[in-house]
Amino acid sequence: MNSSGKRPTRHETEGLGSLGNLFKGLGDFLSLAERLAEQGEQLSQQREFTAPGGARGVYGFSVRMGTGGTPTVERFGNVRETSEGPVVSDTREPLVDVFDEGEEVLVVAEVPGVQEKDIHLDLSGDVLALSATGPKRKYEKEVLLPAAVDPQARRQSYQNGYLELRLRKSDGHKPAGQKKSAGKG
Repeated sequence: MNSSGKRPTRHETEGLGSLGNLFKGLGDFLSLAERLAEQGEQLSQQREFTAPGGARGVYGFSVRMGTGGTPTVERFGNVRETSEGPVVSDTREPLVDVFDEGEEVLVVAEVPGVQEKDIHLDLSGDVLALSATGPKRKYEKEVLLPAAVDPQARRQSYQNGYLELRLRKSDGHKPAGQKKSAGKG
């Protein structure tokens, strides 16, 4: 019996003890997340485990209501599905939120454990490629933006592991694609 006096559910008695069960557990989580999103709620969940060989796996999902009431599920972490099954990578996929704010696009990325000078951004039209390497963490993610942006017209700040990037939408006359370092050095 669990603390509520009911018989424990399968999820209470089974863990994600092996990588084989990992994606089954993620599928169950996605079903729950979809139900919550349909009810207008937000959900964010993260799990960590140690894989065979000692690699530390981190995976998670953030679910929120998107425009038009459509649920948006965002995956993050360093666990990838391959044809051989789940694999733990040394590169994490950061959690990134993108907001269309009229003339600007706001991007907020969680990249703790790195310094601003170690964050690199590549803007090309409506695609943002973000990478960062710190002493113990490495991040990489490509994000589709809601509109093409001007790579020269941006404001950014980095504080407590959060990168906030404000990008002005392109007027169509700007050159596409320029590599920039997020840091000042």
